[in-house]
Amino acid sequence: MRLRTPAAGVLLLVVGWPLATGAGVPQRFRIAMDVDTTAIYVGDPVSVRLVVDHPEDWTVRWTDSIEVAPFEVLHFEVGEPATADGATRSAAQLVVTSFELGELELPQIEVVATGPDGAVETLVTDPFRIGVESVGLDESGDIREIKGPLSIARSWWGPILWLLLGLAAVAGGIYVWRRRRNRPVAASPGPPPPPPRPHHLVALEALAALEASLMLERGQVKEYHVRVSEIVRTYVEGQLEVPALEMTTVEVVDGLRRAALGPPICESFRRFLEQCDLVKFAKWRPSVDDSRTMVARARELVEMTSGRTGNEAADPPGAGAVGATGAEATETPASEGAEGGAGP
Repeated sequence: MRLRTPAAGVLLLVVGWPLATGAGVPQRFRIAMDVDTTAIYVGDPVSVRLVVDHPEDWTVRWTDSIEVAPFEVLHFEVGEPATADGATRSAAQLVVTSFELGELELPQIEVVATGPDGAVETLVTDPFRIGVESVGLDESGDIREIKGPLSIARSWWGPILWLLLGLAAVAGGIYVWRRRRNRPVAASPGPPPPPPRPHHLVALEALAALEASLMLERGQVKEYHVRVSEIVRTYVEGQLEVPALEMTTVEVVDGLRRAALGPPICESFRRFLEQCDLVKFAKWRPSVDDSRTMVARARELVEMTSGRTGNEAADPPGAGAVGATGAEATETPASEGAEGGAGP
């Protein structure tokens, strides 16, 4: 059975069949969706709260991720169920945003409840419209008149300037020719430069330096998350050949999928980058302990896509280049890292 809520600011619908409670009053399923606003500027966060009232012996199954395109989920948190008078209330909190303009529609959100006998009830919210406005100037209005062509004043300064530039080019050519003619014979070239260090070692060293810094003690929480996101994006750009420094989080995840990484790894990268975006753009300020875990999560992403074990990743700087062939010194391809290092 699919149960819907009406589209409104605070949404509530009572559906289902009567169930006996301790007070002798019929109990029904209830689902409510509370959206804190109907209009935002592009990139602003929107708080959405889902509340489900259900019998005490039923369980609400929340999914790990909720698709709300064209909106993006910045944060998703499930609360502990509360029971009173034979009924239970389960709730979840979402923070979403959109970088598209116009009257956008928050799509249906499905919530599944399971009974003790295996019976399943699906509660579905109706779409909810939210207006997304630009923060730039409003250039709407009447069409401006076309300006006429500008007249070009005659002047001798143009030919004179071109003549001077030609003389300067000739003088520069003569100067370069004389220097090359008088240049001494170059000595024999020296040994070739060492091969570039593996990208995963560079990323792990940068994470270690960030972890040892005093940024969190100084209250630089946002700068801390910006730096750890930059380290991971730089690693993705070098190791997996995805230009992550110039992409949004959604574009980075799409690039990782095209690089043949499995869904578990792509999902891990998405959650990590969205957590960083929540601090950078939504002004969310996590605790110091939560901020420190971001370095550990970044280290896990690097290690499970580099194709190296934990001991190999901890080798001192330059250890990967000593006595290694060209194939051994370079990083493992992204597809190989996804097969060997990825976990569910």
